[in-house]
Amino acid sequence: MSDTQTLIENRPPSVAGLFLERVAATPDAEAYRYPVPAASGQGPDEWKSLSWAQAAERVYAIAAGLIELGVEPEQRVALASATRLEWILADLGIMCAGAATTTVYPQTNADESAFILSDSESRILIAEDAAQLAKAVEKRADLPALTHVIVIDPAGVDTGEDWILTLDELEKRGAARLEKDAELIKERVGAITRDQLATLIYTSGTTGRPKGVRLPHDNWSYMAKAIAATGLISAEDVQYLWLPLAHVFGKVLTSGQIEVGHVTAVDGRVDKIIENLPVVRPTYMAAVPRIFEKVYNGVATRARAGGGAKYKIFQWASEVAREYAKEAQDTFRRTGTASASFGLTAKHKVADALVYAKIREAFGGNLRAAVSGSAALAPEIGYFFSGVGIHILEGYGLTESSAASFVNPGEAYRTGTVGKPLPGTEVRIADDGEILLRGPGIMEGYHGLPEKTAEVLEADGWFHTGDIGELSPDGYLRITDRKKDLIKTSGGKYIAPAEVEGQFKAVCPYVSNILVHGADRNFCTALIALDEPSILDWAKENGLADKSYADVVAAPATVELIDGYVKQLNAGLQRWQTIKKFRLLPRDLDVEHGEITPSLKLKRPVVEREYKHLIDEMYAGAREA
Repeated sequence: MSDTQTLIENRPPSVAGLFLERVAATPDAEAYRYPVPAASGQGPDEWKSLSWAQAAERVYAIAAGLIELGVEPEQRVALASATRLEWILADLGIMCAGAATTTVYPQTNADESAFILSDSESRILIAEDAAQLAKAVEKRADLPALTHVIVIDPAGVDTGEDWILTLDELEKRGAARLEKDAELIKERVGAITRDQLATLIYTSGTTGRPKGVRLPHDNWSYMAKAIAATGLISAEDVQYLWLPLAHVFGKVLTSGQIEVGHVTAVDGRVDKIIENLPVVRPTYMAAVPRIFEKVYNGVATRARAGGGAKYKIFQWASEVAREYAKEAQDTFRRTGTASASFGLTAKHKVADALVYAKIREAFGGNLRAAVSGSAALAPEIGYFFSGVGIHILEGYGLTESSAASFVNPGEAYRTGTVGKPLPGTEVRIADDGEILLRGPGIMEGYHGLPEKTAEVLEADGWFHTGDIGELSPDGYLRITDRKKDLIKTSGGKYIAPAEVEGQFKAVCPYVSNILVHGADRNFCTALIALDEPSILDWAKENGLADKSYADVVAAPATVELIDGYVKQLNAGLQRWQTIKKFRLLPRDLDVEHGEITPSLKLKRPVVEREYKHLIDEMYAGAREA
């Protein structure tokens, strides 16, 4: 048995157990950094730190406080908060109490929040602030199992009622309990079994109610050991964590960190990413493709605003970056060393001084690698960043597989693939191209839905992902599309819309979201939402200053601009894939309208329903085969 197999096979039953081991091994090492607003209310945030021992003191107090409130093993404690230090501490506290975390996105409305709390039978809700508390208060009559709400940020909250406590009060109760029973947490963690429920994550369904995915403690313990076994992270790393921790992709990053013991700087405010990166100077971070698209589009837009010469330099540097990345990856595949021809290397050096170095500095200057997941990254954007020196390692997984089933292997990464399976995970491709997975990361099933579980999980452990993919001879996986999202035109041709959409994002610096439509039609159309800051900057330079976003996207000049990019896209597509008509949307797609998930994935049925009139308009008068 290899060292890797031994490491994974001999894993402890839970991440709670791993946390106790980490605290014992490196109590004084820095564990977390978190921002605190400046005392004056003006100027940049101040970043503070917690050591592993200091984090443990709070985690154990939270765990003991929950036990003091009567929480039993496997009972659910819901957590409705944005990504922040307290989310991690609370989640670890819940696990150390032997209970299970029900994750709730802070953007979730009162009705759906109440459904999740009710379906999960959550006993306690840990709410971020007054807004999250208000949802529980509004629906309290429908939540008979809910006994207490713990509020992290009590500003504006009336804590006079005995069923509402602050997190600080909970920790004080827990600390008092631990003074009387010092071994309480060690005993609770020691009693946790592999198959005991740790996390209940509700998937963002595109239709109907979300399903609760049951992830036992062993899933997270396996993930922690498997991530460590890849060698992609080390104890010297600094991770910048901003992803939603209610999402499985964000949550899995906390497991790997505990096993390896590196520093994590945590701040879920998306609008602070650009400001935080030069301060945190991370060595690695994880993100969804939309973030890399926004950075790329922002750089391209600024270059265009700088005048024709500056934009030409950017376009040249972009092409050099892509060529260099493709050549370097190809030579690495053949020889084990990344290199490029003398002429291309010389051009790359010039482009680095003019363009690439500034982009790397914007990411903090220390970024060794970035992990991209949750949706497909357009290969042309991946090659661009690779050539710039920001190595994006695409990965793949689902809520049902504890997030990380595949990841690209460090230097041997291949843009356009999601890499190789994590140690201990098996993969096979079904006859219809569907990706099937089996291993310790696969869910126990859907909460209270045995029929739905049986539809995707075979008796022998193979999980049907619903994604279509291809495996290379040496084990790299390429995702081609969601099985249910494949378009079949009325002419019988199959089209992967995500592939076309990704290519458009690589050619058009103004796009925010795009949906390609064409199922049972004789040609493809697209609904396009533009990035508001980028297109308004363009508008200022093109006679549309002071116009609203809706007015700008309705302007003939804007339609003509985007039409040019659509023509550029079509030039590289097969005839049946080309976009014959498009419409610009009057606003961007967003989470609040239910058009994208909190992890920024497109909800196709919702968008197609919302903008059915525009789709019908594009096909009006067209002869359907």
